[in-house]
Amino acid sequence: MKTSEIRELSTSDLIERIDTEKTMLVRMKLNHAITPLDNPQKIKQVRNTIARLMTELRSRELKEKQK
Repeated sequence: MKTSEIRELSTSDLIERIDTEKTMLVRMKLNHAITPLDNPQKIKQVRNTIARLMTELRSRELKEKQK
């Protein structure tokens, strides 16, 4: 997910997306422990996506505090 796409999401959508990405990451880790994934780099991509989402959420929180 690109940064420009993340900025277009509303705050509630952002929180919902973080939850879904976290559950997907847990599932991917469990599946990878049982049977190796075809592309283990997907785990890294999901973690980076979660980090991007959380960074945008935090920046929005800080902007609200400043107002």
